[in-house]
Amino acid sequence: MAKSKKKILVVEDDSMISSMYKTKFDADGFEVFIADNGVVGLELAKQEKPDIIMLDVILPQLDGFSVLDQIKKDKAMKNIPVIMLTNLGTEEDKIKGKKMGAADYLVKASLTPGQISEKIKKALKI
Repeated sequence: MAKSKKKILVVEDDSMISSMYKTKFDADGFEVFIADNGVVGLELAKQEKPDIIMLDVILPQLDGFSVLDQIKKDKAMKNIPVIMLTNLGTEEDKIKGKKMGAADYLVKASLTPGQISEKIKKALKI
């Protein structure tokens, strides 16, 4: 029997970027969910219980740090690894993300979808 696919939730408001990740993650055998704002991202996280969440920092309605905060406060979701994705790779943001419980903090511009996929596999130990 085929093992079930790992679920990944991508919370990213730039549809070009999210579809690029979706294509890569699909090819790598993940089941991919996309949310284009923080509110939808939180809803999907609650519904789907993904194995890992890729979370943009700058999002409409609810920013990435607020989403991360709510995920980490929720008993059912607090153990889901969250990788913050941003174009603002400031040290303060990185430190803030890590302090809030992010598994990793990646700067979109400096990584290809392939490199990001590798980091996800490492975080999921697959």
